[in-house]
Amino acid sequence: MTTLAAIANMIDIGVERLGRLLAWLALVMASIVASVVLLRYCFAIGSIALQESIGYLHATLFMLGIGYTYKHNGHVRVDIFYRDFAPKRRALVDLFGTLLFLLPVALLIFLSSYDYVITSWRIGETSEESSGIPFVYGLKTLLLIMPILLILQGISHALRQIVRLWEPQETRQL
Repeated sequence: MTTLAAIANMIDIGVERLGRLLAWLALVMASIVASVVLLRYCFAIGSIALQESIGYLHATLFMLGIGYTYKHNGHVRVDIFYRDFAPKRRALVDLFGTLLFLLPVALLIFLSSYDYVITSWRIGETSEESSGIPFVYGLKTLLLIMPILLILQGISHALRQIVRLWEPQETRQL
């Protein structure tokens, strides 16, 4: 079981580092938004590339931050019964939820996006605006990276639930 926990820890460390790095993107994005507003309304200067970069950063923040959010249990959960379950039952629900829902859906997202992203790379897709960001294919690549990150974090979560299920029963004091 320590091997499973070690694998989960390695995945979690990577996801944690990426999440902390992405937190800085929010600051960069806010600075760019402030710059766009300042340039437009104070100096009557516009930049399509700068405006598009906000969308790119926003997409990057959310698409790459999905594993971090999942790791920190920040996803939406309807837990009418779950909160009253014993720890082992919660682990079982989490394990089956991960194996039956999260991993298949993430894999489906990856597989259904693959041709779309590859085609974008093949044609070197660029912005429709002449002064826009020239690598739309880079943005679309997030459609493949996001499910990979989610799958990795799902594997980590599943491994942790397996370890939790194999732990000896806790003794209660009366």
